[in-house]
Amino acid sequence: MASDRYPGMAPVACVAALMALSATAATVAGSPRLLTLCAIAALPPIAMLWRRGRASAHRGPAAGAVAGDLSPDRQALLAAAQGMEARLEHAPIALFSIAGAAGENAVTPLNASARRLLAPGRASDPHAIGRLLAAQASGGRALVSYETERGAERALAAVTALTVQGEAQRLAALLPVESQLEAEALNAWRQLVQVLTHEIMNSLTPVASLSRTAGDLLAEAQAGLPQDVSADLGTALDAIARRAASLVDFVGSYRSLSTVSPAQPEPVAVRDLFARLSMLMAPQWQARGGRAEFTVEPPSLEVMADPGQLEQALINLLKNAAEATSDTPQPQLLVSARLSRGGRLRIEVADNGPGVPEDMAAHIFTPFFSSKKQGRGIGLAMVRHLVHANGGMVRYARPVGQGARFILSF
Repeated sequence: MASDRYPGMAPVACVAALMALSATAATVAGSPRLLTLCAIAALPPIAMLWRRGRASAHRGPAAGAVAGDLSPDRQALLAAAQGMEARLEHAPIALFSIAGAAGENAVTPLNASARRLLAPGRASDPHAIGRLLAAQASGGRALVSYETERGAERALAAVTALTVQGEAQRLAALLPVESQLEAEALNAWRQLVQVLTHEIMNSLTPVASLSRTAGDLLAEAQAGLPQDVSADLGTALDAIARRAASLVDFVGSYRSLSTVSPAQPEPVAVRDLFARLSMLMAPQWQARGGRAEFTVEPPSLEVMADPGQLEQALINLLKNAAEATSDTPQPQLLVSARLSRGGRLRIEVADNGPGVPEDMAAHIFTPFFSSKKQGRGIGLAMVRHLVHANGGMVRYARPVGQGARFILSF
């Protein structure tokens, strides 16, 4: 390689490449796709500078003496490499190095974001993430999904091939996008529901009004109509009025998804919140021969959220659990709150019912979708809407045993 014969040229080339990429990025700032391509193309020279900076930093006190003897240009390059290392270490994107032949890949985390992702409490199976990244084709980008303790999460994976000091390897970048995708999906559903309910209500209102008016006119003209005709018309108009009123009520329930008031966050004592929920829900479970248990560790836990919206989200989950365990002998409800890694509040709602069928788990938060015969598909959709509006996330986590488990994190 040229870097082996001319060790001083590789950093210069890397910096020149980065400057060229920066200039290119400035011209395509309006195109997210081209910006992404520029960022991926910048990874190989950044990785080379990073490795050289780490090697210089690990030489000990002698490195400082040698650095003092370097020319100003080389000192500037060394400082740039060390600065780049610090930036990459704290970058909000997880970077991994993939080495080895196909089937023998070794995936190594390169920065703090990658190490946090693989740490206990995040990924359910760190080795599965390694296999997922190793299976990605070089030069491509893909939306991937992996299991965490909070449920399935999605991320954008990009892999590029490079050679560092004569060693071929691949550099993988994993950018979590679950929150952004969820926010976009919620916004799209909210707009769709708003448009649909508006148009349906505009059509239903005159139908309901005209059916009532026609019924009144029929009552006045009954004397001049045959009895069987009058009876048939009355039945038809009554059916139209009833169905129109029912549809107005049905559409009105969906309208609530698009008309939720903005959250008014304030400190909420989780212990007090659970005490209210226990007083409201526990007697119902006890009357069915079961129990509802609420735990908070430590008791002083607080969360910044709209108290009314957070309570409504949990009530929806508790009602959903009660319906799911309606045929379960000795039904059990376990609601717990604790701090997870990173200081995030984790609220878990679990029951011992039949659980969510595997083929439905990905759709249970979708508006209009329901696994119940009489369900409207609003309860869990509203839960996700309220939790997200208060800066949190809600996931369905597959339980180890039976039942269903929902996790809210703030």
